[in-house]
This record gives sequence, structure tokens and C-alpha cells, in this order.
Amino acid sequence: MSGTAQIIITVLDELLLFSVLFLPSVVGQVSYTVPEEMQTGSLIGNVAHDLGLDVKRLKSGNGRIYSGDSRNYVELNVDRGALLLKERIDREVLCGETTPCALHFQIVLDNPMEFYSVTVEIKDINDNAPTFEKNEIKFVISESAVVGAKFDLERAIDLDEGINHVQSYVLKPSDNFSLKLRSQADGSKNVEMVLQKALDRERNEFIPLVLTAVDGGEPQMSGTMQILITVLDVNDNAPVFTQPVYKATVAENALKDSVVVSVKAEDADHGLNGKIEYSFTNALDDVRRIFEVNEENGEIRLIGRLDYEKKKHFQINVRARDNGGLTDSCKVIVDVTDINDNEPAIKIMSKSTVISESASAGTVVTMINIQDPDSGDNGKVQCFINDNIPFILKLTSNNFFSLQTDSELDRETASEYNITVTCSDEGVPSLSSSVTLTLQISDVNDNAPVFEMSSYEAYIVENNTPGVSIFTVKATDADWKQNARVSYILEDSSVNGVPVSSYVSVSADSGVIHAVRSFDYEQIKDFRFCVKAQDGGSPPLSSNVTVKIQIQDQNDNPPQVLYPVQTAGSVVAEMVPRSADVGYLVTKVVAVDVDSGQNAWLSYKLQKATDRALFEVGSQNGEIRTVRQVTEKDLLKQRLTVIVEDNGQPSRSATVIVNVAVADSFPEVLSEFTDFPHDKDYNDNLTFYLVLALAVVSFLFITCLVVIISVKIYRWRQSRILYHSSLPVIPYFPPRYSDTLGTGTLPHTYNYEVCRTTDSRKSDCKFGRAGSQNVLIMDPSSTGTMQRLQSEKSILDEPDSPLESPPSPAASLSPYRSLMPTL
Repeated sequence: MSGTAQIIITVLDELLLFSVLFLPSVVGQVSYTVPEEMQTGSLIGNVAHDLGLDVKRLKSGNGRIYSGDSRNYVELNVDRGALLLKERIDREVLCGETTPCALHFQIVLDNPMEFYSVTVEIKDINDNAPTFEKNEIKFVISESAVVGAKFDLERAIDLDEGINHVQSYVLKPSDNFSLKLRSQADGSKNVEMVLQKALDRERNEFIPLVLTAVDGGEPQMSGTMQILITVLDVNDNAPVFTQPVYKATVAENALKDSVVVSVKAEDADHGLNGKIEYSFTNALDDVRRIFEVNEENGEIRLIGRLDYEKKKHFQINVRARDNGGLTDSCKVIVDVTDINDNEPAIKIMSKSTVISESASAGTVVTMINIQDPDSGDNGKVQCFINDNIPFILKLTSNNFFSLQTDSELDRETASEYNITVTCSDEGVPSLSSSVTLTLQISDVNDNAPVFEMSSYEAYIVENNTPGVSIFTVKATDADWKQNARVSYILEDSSVNGVPVSSYVSVSADSGVIHAVRSFDYEQIKDFRFCVKAQDGGSPPLSSNVTVKIQIQDQNDNPPQVLYPVQTAGSVVAEMVPRSADVGYLVTKVVAVDVDSGQNAWLSYKLQKATDRALFEVGSQNGEIRTVRQVTEKDLLKQRLTVIVEDNGQPSRSATVIVNVAVADSFPEVLSEFTDFPHDKDYNDNLTFYLVLALAVVSFLFITCLVVIISVKIYRWRQSRILYHSSLPVIPYFPPRYSDTLGTGTLPHTYNYEVCRTTDSRKSDCKFGRAGSQNVLIMDPSSTGTMQRLQSEKSILDEPDSPLESPPSPAASLSPYRSLMPTL
């Protein structure tokens, strides 16, 4: 037999149409023919070339052989696209009597999934010589045997087939006997020894013969058996079977020792010559392991186990022999009937253990081959999978099923599926088997991070340490691993024209928001910014959240005293007449605190006083009033120290000194007034200023009086013009004082211009008297101060004075009798 493979490629039109409609790819078929006993590694054929496949496709598709059997004789070389012999093949061991002998397997490819059927036919070679079951047989033949008497001989057994099988027999010597081959209905031939010359026991009591069986192979092989013939006296009737062929049917589950069939032979002789013995002839080992014949009555019983799937028919040759050595033979045909004793076998041809959640419907996950060796309805199989899963099982071809996706997958809903494939045959009772496939769903980045809250609001106390953590934003991502790894990014924005990154920072990994700077509530009370949560997918998905940071006030600002103004170059004193009643309003301490809330709630206390029994301070409004009647014994010069405290924790305070002169007129307090303490530098030169003032007071008195009168007249005229005009009044704001945005004691700045008539003193409203009567301002550098003030007093006390402007810079000071000019 030539080693060259004979290639037959057949693609049926019906199979092509079926594969296009139902299979994930076209199915092809290729056939090869090789002799048995080839060396391991021998080339069977180039399957890539014969199927029209690219070798690269075999590699990328993970090309492999699926045989469905536990033993694989062929291997696929994906680098060459060739089929190689993996193991020596003995046709007789592989197929026995089955003809033709062939290997059937499939070549499976992935991505996309394809498979091709391959058939390798094993041709027989002459590697087995004919053999006989026994090395020798004995015959006892009566000398009265007539010429032409036939004696059945054992056929030689040759496991080869065709021309390599037994072709002829030779019997030597051939003096008395010749050979005759008799054809049977099944194509086999029985070997008979024919008596061609009468026997003479007196001449040859024992006749040895040699039977040689020769096959037709090259080289030719043969086998021999010794035949020993004993010649007896007359026995001229041979046994005869009642019928040449016996047929029986037995179920494959029949019990041992069951009688399958009984054969019967008759012999016309009497006595020992008519006694018949039954036996098997030309029986292979499998027959002798399963059946036995009773030598005396011809009953054939079952001694082994039948298996329909292994062998469906048995042919048994039975011989009947009498004591005279005469024989006859018959044939017994036993048909085995199938029962449903095999459950369907589920074999996974190819499978995927992981599938992406983005896989489209119809994606093939697994190819399954179902085999049931039973026949008829017992071998018809139906398969199904468990319910409520997004997969379906489709029949792609005979005994092949594909497990496919039936709808879209969502790993966040189900990350793993346990798919149970159950197959049942149609036998009675039905048998079934199942296999469970575990399929992991791989993640794709289809979910954006989601913050725990739609917006965040956090608080931080002002004067914080830079770098302190404020709070944490948290976002979760329903995806997995890298796709669920969330990073936090501070979105670009500005707060009051300044980048928000100069205010806060966010940790990319933890979402912790840190303060970059120390905050001042008085400068900024709150601000907003956006934080983006971005996952690690490709492309990344993100979402934003708004964060509002509110600055909480801290008591970091002491109260600021607006009135009375503390100056270093002059002394301000409030004048209290000795006729003042109890509760007389001396002045009011006005203070603000730029903090907010309770940190800006101010309270006033009298810390020190020249005479504590004479004055009191309103704890809420800062008003300084007399608590008793002023007497002549009270000192002319009174010094009060008022402390202003806020309500913060800890509390902060400011101190103001209020000088009060108890007198009815200016000359009365002139000498004492100059003794009010000033700053240290000022006190050092006090004596010099007083002497200088006394020296020039007389000279400047008249000059100052004239100047003051002129100025007052000019101001009076200007005020009248302004009063009758529609020009807007320009408000006056105290120096270094601005609106505190509603957080301090004075939420807004007001300025009032008060006008009155000569009858204003009779109304219910209180108007301050001329400031020169209640406020003493002493400038040590001027010697004409007192003269000018006295002149001004006389002018302002005139009843025709049409306008009196409040000297106070704050609205709350207008109702009080206080005057604070700047000298």
C-alpha cells in the first residue's frame, strides 16, 4: 500500500445550506486513506491546504482535534496545517471485523467558531498470519465410510481482511482425502475434508494429515493444523441437524444462564454410534465468553453480558458428532435487541469561561456534542437549559448544540452564571444527564461614578490651619476593578476672581477636601466649587457634584470704639452741669465688632471712675448717665474708664477713657480742664503749652472772636442756601469705619442732618444744645482756643440760629448733646 494519502473533499449542498442557516460557520469534510501500522509522526495529509484554510487561521482560531473518544490517534500540527499520526494504529485492534475501518473526528476553530469533519480510513496490510483455533484435531472414521463422505474442518482465523485474508487451504498428504470449500450465504466458506478413497483399517489404522491455510498478502503468510484420523469399523450414518440455520433474538439485558436457542441433530445409527455430541466450531473468543452449548442436548445458554452498543449480531457454528466420528454442522444467528440502558453523553467540544457584558445577542459561548449509543427512540435526545437566564441552546446539526446569548448581558446585575445543560432521551423510561457550565461576565466601563449625595455642604471655622481636612466626598462605581477605581478632580473655577485651587484641594484617591489657606470670615463667608469623580475605564466616565463650604465665625476681632474718639493731640471732655438731674445723659459709648453672631454682641461696663457713685453705663447701649444729683462737693474733673466686651468664647474687649467736666460754665473749668492726662509726650510739654496759652490769650481773644463770628455767619448763610435748595446731602462716615455686611452691632451706616426752628426746644423730640456748652476740647498748641469757643458759644445761643448740625460721625450720636470738632 502506498504511503501517499488519497484525499477526497466533499461539501454537500444540503450541508452547506444547513450550515449557513444554523451554524456559526461553514462545515467542510475531508477524507484520507492510510495503511495501518504507520510510524508515529507519519504525515496523514495537509488538512489546511485540503480545506482551503490559512495556517494563520489555525493558530488564531486555536485549532484542535475533537474526536469524542478517550483515545486520539491523530494530532494536528497548527504550524504546518498537517495531520500527523500520534500513535500506531492496529486495524484489527481498532475495528475488529468492522469494515470499512475509519477514524472520525472534527477540527474545531474559535473566533469565529468553525468545525470541519475529517475521516481517516485505515487500510489493512498483511500483518497477521492465518491461525487455527487448535493445533490439532482428531477424527475417528469408520472404514465403511463411503467415498465422498464429508468431514468439516476448522476454518483458519485471519484478522486481516480482503486479499490479506485466508485465500486457500492445502491438505497433505492427499492419498485418501481431498479438500472442498463450500460457500455460505454470508459469503464465508466452510472447509470440508472429502473421502476420495475408501479406508482400510487393516492397512492404516491412523492417518496423519496437515492442513495449511494460505492468505493472499505480500509477502504471503500461512498457518497449519495437524489432523489425526483414527479408522474404525462400520458407522455408516452421520448426524443430521433438523435445520441448517437457527435464528434467535435476545434482549441485551437478558439474565445469565438464559437459554437462547436449542439445536437438534438426529443419527439413524443405534447405540454408541447414534450418540451425538454438540460443540462450537469456528467461534471467536467473544462468542465463547458470552455463549455456551450443552454437549448433550444442544441448548445454547447465555453465560456473559450482552451489549447492543458493542455488538448487535452473533453468528455461531454448531457441530454435531456421533461416536463414529461422523459430523454435521449448522449455523445459529443471534440478534441482540436494544434497551434504553445508556443515558445521553454530553461532551464539551469548545467553551468560553469568560464573556464580555458587551457581547451581542447570538454570541456562541459553548459547542456541545450529544451522543446516545442506544437506537431508535432510545437514542433520540432533547436538550434544554435552566430558565431565567439570558442564554438559549440551539441545535446546529445532528447531535451538535450551540449555547448562545439570547439578550444583552449586565455584569452589575449578574457577574456569573451557572448554566445547567440537561439532555433526555425518548426511551421508556427516559434517561437523562446534565452538566453545569460556569460562565464569568467580564466588565466593561458602562457605569459612571455616582456620588452619595446630590450636593455637599460643609463647615469650617475661620483661622484654620492650612492643609486641614474639611470633609470627604464619596462616589461609588458599579463597575469592577479598574473601571470602578474612582479618582477625584477639582474642577477649575474661581471665587471672587481667585482660582478655587488656592482655597481648597481634593485628594485624588480618597476624596478628602483640604483647606489650602487660612480662611477669614470677615473676608469670605462661603463659596462653591465642583468636584469631578472619574473612573479608570477607557474611555473614562465621570460625574460632578457641587460642594458648598461655609466659613464659621471665630471671635478673632476685638470691639472697635467709634465714639468717643481717642486722639493723641487733644482732650475731649463731656460737660455735665451741676444742675443735672438723676439719669442725665452724659454721653454714649459707640462700638462695633466686625465678627458675627454672639461674637458681635457687645456689653458695656464701667471699669474705673473717679466717683463710681455718680455715673453708670448701660450694659446694652453704652449710655453714660448720672445715678444721683450732682452736688457742689463733686470734683470738677471726672475720669471714667469704660470697657466694651463681646460675647465670644473667649471674650475680647476694648477700653475707652471718657473725661467729664462737672461745671456750669467754661471759665469755671478752664484751669482744671488742662490737667486731663494725655499721652506721655504731650504731658511732658503741658506746662509749656499752658504758659504760652496764658501769655497770648489776651492778644488773641479779640482776633479769635472776630474770626469765629465771621465764620459762623458764613456757615449760617451756606446752611440756609443748602436748606432751601434741592441738592443732595452727602453723608459723613467716620474714618476707618465701613459697613460690616450686617454682622456687627451697627448693620448699616446712617447720617442724619437735623434742622430745627427756634421752637424746637418745645417739641417732644430731644435736640442737643450747642456743642460748645457740653464738650471741651483743649489744644495745647493754641492760646486762643477758649476765646474762640466762648465767641462761638455766644453766636450759637442766639435764638435766630436756623440750623444746628450734629457733630457726631455716626447716626446714633445725633440725638445726644455732644460735639467733636477736629482742631
